[in-house]
Amino acid sequence: MNNVKRYYPIWLAKRLFDLFGALFGLLLLLPVMPFIAIAIKLTSPGPVFYKQLRVGKSTPEKMVFFEIIKFRTMYQDAEQRTGAVWATENDPRITPVGRFLRKTRLDEIPQLLNVVLGDMSLIGPRPERPSFYHKLENAIPYFADRTYGVMPGITGLAQVNQGYDTCIDDVRRKVGYDHSYALSLCSMRSWLNMDLSIITKTIIVMFDGRGR
Repeated sequence: MNNVKRYYPIWLAKRLFDLFGALFGLLLLLPVMPFIAIAIKLTSPGPVFYKQLRVGKSTPEKMVFFEIIKFRTMYQDAEQRTGAVWATENDPRITPVGRFLRKTRLDEIPQLLNVVLGDMSLIGPRPERPSFYHKLENAIPYFADRTYGVMPGITGLAQVNQGYDTCIDDVRRKVGYDHSYALSLCSMRSWLNMDLSIITKTIIVMFDGRGR
């Protein structure tokens, strides 16, 4: 109970920051979204948006699921033959437009809606797919703990320092970053410093095209 009271002001401030940031981001990027949608439709058959089940904010007793929303970057039914696998360098499943969207992280724009709905935060550990989750939990110590009481994010400390996951070793390295971020939530000052630093680095990543 004491921990709940102690961290409540930070959680409340973070939620208000998420709402303001997500709404501002949607308004700012609204003029760009129709052009992205047209480019996707003109270059490959299939829907503009892609929904995928992810693991959300969980506890040791309860696992929460939600549907993440993204601009579609792969060919339709790309995983029908391969199943759920990580994206690789020059992945043939990714469309030419999708490759650009991933490099600039513009495919993540629709997740601002997930933030408004309360499924995600602007900043936090990336939400994992259930099909990978149990395998990673068994292979990596303290993997599940990284999301206990922490809302998954569009971007995070691990993303700006490492990028997308391509194998289990990438995830293993990210766990340390995710736990470091959780520790920053112990005080208002450390949280603000951490989030502002991650936002700045995320903008740099978007402009220099380090996504995949």
